[in-house]
Amino acid sequence: MARDHGPQIKDDKLYEDLLDQGNSKEKAARIANARAAGTLDHRGTHLEDRTKSDLVREAREIGIKGRSKLDKAGLVKAIRDHT
Repeated sequence: MARDHGPQIKDDKLYEDLLDQGNSKEKAARIANARAAGTLDHRGTHLEDRTKSDLVREAREIGIKGRSKLDKAGLVKAIRDHT
């Protein structure tokens, strides 16, 4: 049974699982709350199907440095490896 992390965490079990996988507290909270609210965006599951422009935009949003020098495969890897 998952520990209660307070009202700010909507899915305590998923939050703990994500922390165990090595995700930061902030990232785990965002994912757990989005899943609980039913708003989890699954765009990361098919990165190869997205345009390079979309990948650059995503990389900018999450703060990947050097993104303008990466090709599409490099952007996909950088986004997937980002923690």
